[in-house]
Amino acid sequence: MAGGTTNGASAGVGVGDGERGAARRMWHLLEPLHAVLYYAPEAFEEAAALGYDTAERWPSYFAWRAAPLGPVGAEEVTAAFHSFSPGTVRRHVPASWRVAAPDAVLTARDRAVRRTYAGLLGPDAHGPGVTEAAVLARRVAEAAGSAGAEGAGGPLGAANAALAWPREPAAALWQAATVLREYRGDGHLAALREAGLDPVESLVSFAAVGAAPAEVFASRGWSPAEWAAARGRLVARGLVDADGAATEAGRALRGAVERRTDALAAAPWRALTDAERGRLVTALEPLWLAAIASGLLPAENTLGIGKV
Repeated sequence: MAGGTTNGASAGVGVGDGERGAARRMWHLLEPLHAVLYYAPEAFEEAAALGYDTAERWPSYFAWRAAPLGPVGAEEVTAAFHSFSPGTVRRHVPASWRVAAPDAVLTARDRAVRRTYAGLLGPDAHGPGVTEAAVLARRVAEAAGSAGAEGAGGPLGAANAALAWPREPAAALWQAATVLREYRGDGHLAALREAGLDPVESLVSFAAVGAAPAEVFASRGWSPAEWAAARGRLVARGLVDADGAATEAGRALRGAVERRTDALAAAPWRALTDAERGRLVTALEPLWLAAIASGLLPAENTLGIGKV
């Protein structure tokens, strides 16, 4: 996740609880449809065909997710992804582009998405539910692509919004889900910065409110010493206690971050009427269930979906 806001002082102003809640509900429905790519066997097969090591998921993850940015270096990806330690990013970038150029990765990513959704949904991948979801979600994603002045305005949302739209509904739905989750992520990073939380403090404070056990965040590559130092800084601010649990002030700050994130993510959803959002929810629910029931996604995740 990444980025900032070009209008941080005013973005999200005037967004009510209903709009924030709607944006959050749609994120919960769309996130698994985006994230399943990073765990799907079809995606690992496509990554292996490009030459990536698939013994673990990170080489393909960094390639799939960073490719829209172009052949960028570790510094740009570290800033864009935010939660990964610089050392972890350097292990994969720019080495990813020596395996395959970003354009080739994006072509393979499209194949991986289509194959993943075919495996996940079977004939329904070409059915009316996916088609309607793709049409409606694309309208919101296109609104996000033109909403930088009002919303997050960060690099990952913008880069994915600038890509050509796939013709197949399933691939178009994945792209819309990806634009919207990265757009939301860019706003989330703006909210974290406003709260005075650096990348590792963001993770420590999130673990402290019970979003996931601290061990789940180890994949981001921060050393025990870096984690302990960040906890110490949060203890000094009165946000975390000596045992690593959030204080009342810490919970309040994380709650404010989530509300700010929801507010920054809300504007593109105005592209749909209430009735259309209802139709999108109806179309997405069986797809969400298929992704969750696939067993591909981890039960505990660094996003804390279902926790906060």
